[in-house]
Amino acid sequence: MPSAAPRSALAIRPRPHPSAAHEPPPPTTSTTATTTNKLKHRPCTSYTDLSPLSSIGFSPVQYPQTDRPAKRPMPTPRKTIAVVNSSGRQAASFIRVAVAVGYKVRAQLRNLDGIVANEISSLPNVTVLVGDLYNRTPAENGGSGSPTLGTKGKGAPNHDLIKELYRGAQLAFINTTFWGDEVEIGKALADEAVVAGIEHYIFSSMPNHSQHDHHWPSLPLWSSKATIETYIRSLPTLAPKTTYLYTGIYNNNFTSLPYPLFQMELQKDGSFTWTAPFHPDVPLPWLDAEHDVGPAVIQLIKDGISRWGNGERVALAYEMLSPKAACRAFSKGVGRPVRYKYNPKIDIKVKIPNGYREQLVALEKMYILGARDARLQPPYFGSQHMENSCPGEALELWEGHRGLEEYAREVFPLEEAANGLTWMNESHEIEGEVQGGVEDEDADADGEDDESEGLVMGGGTGTDTPARKEESWLA
Repeated sequence: MPSAAPRSALAIRPRPHPSAAHEPPPPTTSTTATTTNKLKHRPCTSYTDLSPLSSIGFSPVQYPQTDRPAKRPMPTPRKTIAVVNSSGRQAASFIRVAVAVGYKVRAQLRNLDGIVANEISSLPNVTVLVGDLYNRTPAENGGSGSPTLGTKGKGAPNHDLIKELYRGAQLAFINTTFWGDEVEIGKALADEAVVAGIEHYIFSSMPNHSQHDHHWPSLPLWSSKATIETYIRSLPTLAPKTTYLYTGIYNNNFTSLPYPLFQMELQKDGSFTWTAPFHPDVPLPWLDAEHDVGPAVIQLIKDGISRWGNGERVALAYEMLSPKAACRAFSKGVGRPVRYKYNPKIDIKVKIPNGYREQLVALEKMYILGARDARLQPPYFGSQHMENSCPGEALELWEGHRGLEEYAREVFPLEEAANGLTWMNESHEIEGEVQGGVEDEDADADGEDDESEGLVMGGGTGTDTPARKEESWLA
């Protein structure tokens, strides 16, 4: 308990000279009481003897250099990393961490539009290469040189850009998207990595479920990555230097905007409802891509191919939560009731890019398999072995992850505000609601999609929604 006496009233005992350690202290006189003002224990400080503090008897301790323990060597990384689709969530997370610890990055961006692209281009030690990874003829794009999502046609990977991307690089983190012919882009990136002599190639992959069980459908966007992985494994010089990163469901997918599959639909009473085709009780792998991909991939690089090479597959997910458990965690974070509503049909309320619709249809077919029997729902990563490795393997790489509850509390409102939403500023008193509850709803298979003309996925309602640029949710 602090003393009730004021500090000026406390007597300060002079420190005895070392030679007089066994002699009685000299009598205190009025003179010594006014001229001696030394502390009992001399503090460590960076102030010098010329400091004004010395005039009041505050004498800094000047430690000899030999008394201070030597600092541990912290060598600055001297290697350069090639990264594609650098405004995507995985790549942007990685670049932020890589440059923070001293790596140099050569980052490919389609353009410099958007908040993330501007951020990445302004980071130190980042060389930005602007351009598409796939060239398509202007006639195929209605006069535009930019490729159409999810379609194949006349065109070719941008080999000049890819070659320039790898110039001077020793490492690579590659997360392809279906902006153009993804398989051809992935093969071209791998081929040029061989030529460039990349020492550690980290490829963000996903499974082709039909290869694990012929009864399971193939998800188009994921099967393209699986095809690229198969190609990389066929390259004798690159395969031993490659790590395959499989990422869980992004916490950052959630939005109250009417985007398919991960809409947290705001109700009139201020609560949220998440509607999806996942079985309510089957755990799914979750990952905060923007927060945790970067540190995890950096650790893969630090450990090197002796630990993670030779085609090692890494399941990066820090929580295994069923939809009902995810809603409970989200509810705790956001401070509002959140319910899960099972619906085997994915509602599409806005315009979505070509290619993404096919992915959603395939997801419906896959998850209907476990609608009545949870044991029949295919593992998210295709392999039950990889599913069982979560979250242990991810925690081996990075222990400071951000869970879904923390995301909902600290980040979700900020992303919503970036999208122009204001619900977080409104007060709602809700009583008697069950947090993390579940509702069943039979979908009308013959119903028509209600596509809003006012909102485009990756765009906005007349203005941009910077938290939802195409690169953000595609990668």
